[in-house]
Amino acid sequence: MNTTAEVPIIATRNITKRFAGVVALDDVSLDIKEGELHAIVGENGAGKSTLMKILSGVLTEFDGDFLLRGQSVRLSGTRAAERAGVSIIHQELNLVEQLSAAANIFLGRELRTRFGLLDNAAMKRAVTELLGQLECHISPDTQAGTLRVGDQQLVEIAKALSLRATILIMDEPTSALTKGEVERLFRVIERLRQRGVTILYISHKMDEIFRLADRITVLRDGRHVETVHRSDTTPRRVTHAMVGREIEEAQHHDSRIPGDVLLEVRNLSLAWPGHARKWRLENISLTLQRGEILGIAGLMGAGRTELLECLFGAATEPIRGEILLRGRPMAFRHPAEARAAGVAMVTEDRKRLGLFSQLKVRENMTICTLEDAARFGIVRHAIEAKSASECATRLSLRSAGIEAPIMSLSGGNQQKAIIGRWLLTRPDVLLLDDPTRGIDVGAKAELYRLMHQLCRQGIGIIVTSSELPELLTVSDRILVLCEGRQTGEFARHEATEQLIMEAAIQRN
Repeated sequence: MNTTAEVPIIATRNITKRFAGVVALDDVSLDIKEGELHAIVGENGAGKSTLMKILSGVLTEFDGDFLLRGQSVRLSGTRAAERAGVSIIHQELNLVEQLSAAANIFLGRELRTRFGLLDNAAMKRAVTELLGQLECHISPDTQAGTLRVGDQQLVEIAKALSLRATILIMDEPTSALTKGEVERLFRVIERLRQRGVTILYISHKMDEIFRLADRITVLRDGRHVETVHRSDTTPRRVTHAMVGREIEEAQHHDSRIPGDVLLEVRNLSLAWPGHARKWRLENISLTLQRGEILGIAGLMGAGRTELLECLFGAATEPIRGEILLRGRPMAFRHPAEARAAGVAMVTEDRKRLGLFSQLKVRENMTICTLEDAARFGIVRHAIEAKSASECATRLSLRSAGIEAPIMSLSGGNQQKAIIGRWLLTRPDVLLLDDPTRGIDVGAKAELYRLMHQLCRQGIGIIVTSSELPELLTVSDRILVLCEGRQTGEFARHEATEQLIMEAAIQRN
């Protein structure tokens, strides 16, 4: 790694960016050394993604100067950035769902034969090699939209690798990956660094930052707070710089006393037509009490999301088994039926399945409860706006107001808006599928407090998470899945990461 170069490979001088009167970046100046892994950290809304979009040509209008290898540049777009050797892996995936993995990786750069025809065989060979570098075995022909979030993320990473970038920006690259996939990614990162690639790495996970980074830059409220060497700071100091205050350690609330059984699942199975395993879920049984948080653990492909989809009437195939809500058998054929019965679900993939990207914050929050603001079939705007505003305040949602475009919000605040939407339906059962993916430490703490508050109101919560420490923090009980089967259940006081992982990798 070359850290002695006099001229930084990237430098920003007094970068400022505004969106509709909101200052996203305010006079930001920093230097990135060639060959280093430079972490960019901050709360949601701190300006991290905005800065990275400027550096990668996604945003072309801004105040200040951007210097690349000592030369002032104004990138005209992402293609210009790619030609300059800059590639970005976005937190929110940008795949064309209807195209194959290979077609996505070479989109706009398709390989052709000497006759000008698409050279699909060459592209498939290249994609197979790229995915092999990630120790991943996705078929190049697989349609991107059929892949789970974790696999889509790997396709995005392979696309960036195919560009042979000398500067690689990774925006929360591990947010949807399993522990094993994360370790594979770290091995890939090490190989890239050995080749001299400069990496800008955005993450909320302090263990990743302090494992990988040479230096750490902290942004807060759009401003540059500090840049420090990893060896000169600690996770606690970095967190304090991010939020401007101490974050209390999240603790399990022993004062919670669950009530009556609210939801019961008996021998639930979900078929997997055409697959050798035959069952996505097989004979799952569980109970959920009022005021209780039930955590669902498991590796990628274990069936966590599929279980929640079955409970929400969104299963891909007819389910077998029984679901009892408040003691009464339920057979939801559509999420609308589940919602009407008092079941709500916050999906794992907020971009594809959670957000209405063309609508405002208010509209995204009230879209499931417009009837509450309607009279004679006409929605009364004042009542709708009051409902959205009160919920936004309750969730500490940061935006330019409820009339702001939902896509102008940071990822964490978009997630808060979706949670608010479902809280407005006044559910008895709240299903949260990896709800803190891509959310900063401060927002996580707020969500944990909200979950505890909802439990005190008698709501039962089922939550999945890719982070075992999170499940151990918030859950009263933890159910473990492995390849669609129930392989363990632990009370909070007896659960450990080791016990959960042992159950999650069972093969018998």
